[in-house]
Amino acid sequence: MVSIVVSVHVIVCVAMCIIILLQQGKGAEVGAVFGGSSQTVFGASGAGNALTKATWGLAIIFFASSIFLALASARRVTGSIFDRPFSSAPSSVMPASKQAPKNALPAAPAPAGQNPAGPATPSSAK
Repeated sequence: MVSIVVSVHVIVCVAMCIIILLQQGKGAEVGAVFGGSSQTVFGASGAGNALTKATWGLAIIFFASSIFLALASARRVTGSIFDRPFSSAPSSVMPASKQAPKNALPAAPAPAGQNPAGPATPSSAK
C-alpha cells in the first residue's frame, strides 16, 4: 500500500511541477511593466482556468499523500536505536572468510624504542 502511495506521490510531484511552470504569472502582461491599467493586472479573477484547477487538485493529492506517508512511517518505527545495547550490533560486518578466527591472538605492539619497519633513511655503505 505504501509503495503505491509513494508512486502516486512522485507522479503528482512531477505533474505539479510541470503544470506550475506552464502557468502564466499575474504580472506577466506587458502593461504591468509600463504602468498600465491596474484593472488588467490585479483584476478580479474569474472561476479560474483548467491549469489553476489542476494545480489545486494536485496540491490536495500531494498534501494528502504526504500526510499518509508521514503517518505510515511513524507507525513502522518500533523504538529508538538507543534502546538496544551496543553489543547487539551485527557481528558479520566482514565476510566470514576475511574474519580472524575466534581463537587467534591479537598482534603484539612493537616495543617503544624499536622501529619494526627499519630505518627511515637508507643506510650508507662505507
